[in-house]
Amino acid sequence: MRSIATPQDMKQHIGEEFGVSDWVTIDQATIDKFAEATGDHQWIHVDVARAKTEMPNGKTIAHGFLTLSLVPRLSQTIWKIEQRSRGLNYGLNKVRFTAPVAVDSRVRLRQKLLAADDVKDGGVRLTFENTIEIDGASHPALIAEGLSIVFP
Repeated sequence: MRSIATPQDMKQHIGEEFGVSDWVTIDQATIDKFAEATGDHQWIHVDVARAKTEMPNGKTIAHGFLTLSLVPRLSQTIWKIEQRSRGLNYGLNKVRFTAPVAVDSRVRLRQKLLAADDVKDGGVRLTFENTIEIDGASHPALIAEGLSIVFP
């Protein structure tokens, strides 16, 4: 876990890779819960029997947005700002789902700080390159440029 004292101190780390999270397994129960939460019940995600015969690898795949939703959870294991009052998701500049995440795959997050810009009320807008890697795969599942704002 990387520890940074204040939001302003993030500016000293622009261009650095912040770290890599531990691996997390995406099981069918997680995929099914995400389908319930979002209403996205497309068979490629939830129909295990059909996936066995119709999907290229014979397995269901995680929703792309499930993969994206892992970024906040996994980033909390990579770094923290000690002296902050709050943090907010600000948005995304670019998101690409570059490879499917088959059920029971292990994934992890790799983050690089691209920018740290002042905003009103003493906040700092952080721009991270977020890459979700799949264990054993040659291509990542996701590359997303995400923005957040942290306040002292």
